[in-house]
Amino acid sequence: MSKAQATSADSAPSHNQLDTKAQAWSALFSEPMSDLVKRYTSSVFFDKRLWQADIAGSLAHAEMLAAQGIISASDHASIQRGMAQITSEIESGAFEWKLDLEDVHLNIEARLTQLVGDAGKRLHTGRSRNDQVATDVRLWLRGEIDLIGDLLKELQVSLVDVAEQNVEVILPGFTHLQVAQPVSFGHHMLAYVEMFKRDAERMADVRRRTNVLPLGSAALAGTTYPLDRERVAKTLGMVDANGSPVVCQNSLDAVSDRDFAIEFTAAASLCMVHVSRLSEELIIWMSQNFGFIKIADRFTTGSSIMPQKKNPDVPELARGKTGRVVGHLMGLITLMKGQPLAYNKDNQEDKEPLFDTVDTLKDTLRIFAEMVGGQLNPATGKKEGGITVNAQAMEQAALKGYATATDLADYLVKKGLPFRDAHETVAHAVKAATTHACDLSELPLTVLQGFHPAIEKDVYECLSLRGSLNARNTLGGTAPAQVRAQLARHRARLA
Repeated sequence: MSKAQATSADSAPSHNQLDTKAQAWSALFSEPMSDLVKRYTSSVFFDKRLWQADIAGSLAHAEMLAAQGIISASDHASIQRGMAQITSEIESGAFEWKLDLEDVHLNIEARLTQLVGDAGKRLHTGRSRNDQVATDVRLWLRGEIDLIGDLLKELQVSLVDVAEQNVEVILPGFTHLQVAQPVSFGHHMLAYVEMFKRDAERMADVRRRTNVLPLGSAALAGTTYPLDRERVAKTLGMVDANGSPVVCQNSLDAVSDRDFAIEFTAAASLCMVHVSRLSEELIIWMSQNFGFIKIADRFTTGSSIMPQKKNPDVPELARGKTGRVVGHLMGLITLMKGQPLAYNKDNQEDKEPLFDTVDTLKDTLRIFAEMVGGQLNPATGKKEGGITVNAQAMEQAALKGYATATDLADYLVKKGLPFRDAHETVAHAVKAATTHACDLSELPLTVLQGFHPAIEKDVYECLSLRGSLNARNTLGGTAPAQVRAQLARHRARLA
């Protein structure tokens, strides 16, 4: 053996050494990674939640490799057998996640190779961790979006339930937090149903753009192997409404794109803003100064010093968590703004904000659905708890702010006055009612006629809260007939 051959033989790692190397790239390096760098760069203890998506993607990739003749049927069978065992180990808690193996992908690949030998090493043919992680995150997020869609439906149903029970309850409608016009409390609840309906539509739209396959793009430039990427897409359910496979069309974009994560977090942020607006109203309505509603005790807390307190901690915390989710959106946008093509290690930082956004949104929607609509009692088959409405307090509050002033203006317009003149006339009437510390409906007819002679006795119908409510009987209005029509529409949609 020549000196050169001996040197080469001495320096070449054995088959067993290759199996036990911590990093997939270690042959190139002359010193091991420091423990500090391992901890700094590792993602395994947060990205291990991607394990199901990682295994699903790998099995689809292996099936395609076998179908294309790139790996043997025997190797494919071994990979399937090994992945089944890994699945069992992870589900039982027996799987050992190793920091040295950096992430979920290398942990699973190393265990697969340990179980099935060279077949495990052949699995990575034609792919990179760059397209692998992009696929895993998309698969995982697709499933989470489906769960969020279900939770949004549950919350809408809870709101519809409350609305249906309170169609005839009169609430002061506010602008600038000043009493404006009377509205049905059911109508008010349905405003949030519309918001969460749009959120569900946005999530469905995000899902469509998330459900696109990057796998097969390899590191950044594609691969020399004859892959059938569309086959993999079909196997993973990455198809359009017609069942046609949807595949990323540019390998550079495929591995570096995180638009779908940003778009999801934007949709989640808007959904949380809607939760926050509802939270703010629940907090205000629950306060003693309003007393419009009560929230079930299990969603409130007491004070460590003031024994009389019931604090609306759930809506308050949801209001705070909205800032957390919006912060994640800003973080993801900032993460991507300066990155050149293609993949960069920066993208590892997409997962924690994305994961936390998903967790926060799911928990919030789940708790709000129960807090608003109550909990199902198996004995009665009815929901109990949730929001309790104080209809009398709401109606009394609506009487305090001259909520029917616009109705008087409309009455005068129907008598022939231009609206601007009617508006000015009613302003004088309100001023008089304020002076006499009474509602417009309590002013004598002679006093009202002093503001305009066209006013007749029938004015009192339009000045009543109930008359005002019933008068707004146009599509989208607050009249009980319209609210019931909207309830029917939502019930049919959510069935």
